[in-house]
Amino acid sequence: MKGNVKILSGIIIFISILFSQSSCKKEENPNIKLGRINFAIDPNSTQFIRLNTVGGWEYITTQAPSRGVIVYRNTPDEFFAYERTPPNSPNECFNGDNYTHLVVDFPWVIDTCMDAKYNIITGGIQEGPGRYPLYRLKAVYDGITLRVFNNK
Repeated sequence: MKGNVKILSGIIIFISILFSQSSCKKEENPNIKLGRINFAIDPNSTQFIRLNTVGGWEYITTQAPSRGVIVYRNTPDEFFAYERTPPNSPNECFNGDNYTHLVVDFPWVIDTCMDAKYNIITGGIQEGPGRYPLYRLKAVYDGITLRVFNNK
């Protein structure tokens, strides 16, 4: 009897994992066209003083076609990184030199062109027009170095 329960439990877990992986794929944002992003920083250095504490954020300059990255420190060991290209209308506003970037107005990330507001922790849209959340990059912290990258 116990053997059957274990087998049945294993089958249920397997089916649950299989279903969750197939139905929860992240929808790709067709508006964001990035090259390879891959950099490492020491978030505890004086160069990135605002990242030294929980709730701190910094703009990091990257190579085009990226418009830069917003790095946010959520906990002592957890960081979020977002592409600064507006996710819903990236080429809507041109100021003569550049297209707009996202700006931080903590705890929000603002698309000043479209007047959209995003949550800096979840990346989700809070107010304004749009379908897509902020474009999140991978952020891996080993206690010393924070590595930010995409899969390109």
